Amino acid sequence: MAAEEQPGRRPRADVQRNRAALLEAAQRQFLRFGVGTSLEAVAKEAGVGPGTLYRHFPNREALLAAVLQSRSEELEARRADIAQLDDALEKLRQWLRAMEEYFSAFSGLPEPLMAAARALEPDNPLTVPCENLIGTTDEYMRGAQLTGQVRAAVSGRDLFLLAVSVAWTMGAAEADQQALDRLLTLIENGYREQHNKL
Repeated sequence: MAAEEQPGRRPRADVQRNRAALLEAAQRQFLRFGVGTSLEAVAKEAGVGPGTLYRHFPNREALLAAVLQSRSEELEARRADIAQLDDALEKLRQWLRAMEEYFSAFSGLPEPLMAAARALEPDNPLTVPCENLIGTTDEYMRGAQLTGQVRAAVSGRDLFLLAVSVAWTMGAAEADQQALDRLLTLIENGYREQHNKL
């Protein structure tokens, strides 16, 4: 185990700088070229060698999970705002919108998230973030189910996967706002409890 990785030791300043530079470079590369960008290009932009990148982030999923964590403050702020709402269905609706925007930050992001959420492999670095978001979605969904606004058969995982799918659609070149609005209406009609009016 390298000295900078030993438990109980604070990472050296250069190790911290390299990690921060890699995260910043990765975020810029993901914004410009999507999550499939070359990891060598990320290392080059950060001013380090590929070996340094792989010591910090052994694979693309680990780097992506770290970048998403570094961008999670905005999502947490949205969650705090949502908690102030009174209507359970509106809380769920707003949470789904927040996730859709979060997932559409980088081109190609929905695919690895979908894969991680479907398989939930313990060694995939994206599994824990997906599980946490599924758990939060489940909380909002159960609140809306308790008020009779969401069908009992719907799960938090279902709605998480729907949010990822909407994010993919948002990133598609052919998606326009009207088509997206229709899709969102169809999705909401699918998970809402339908009360027959006499």
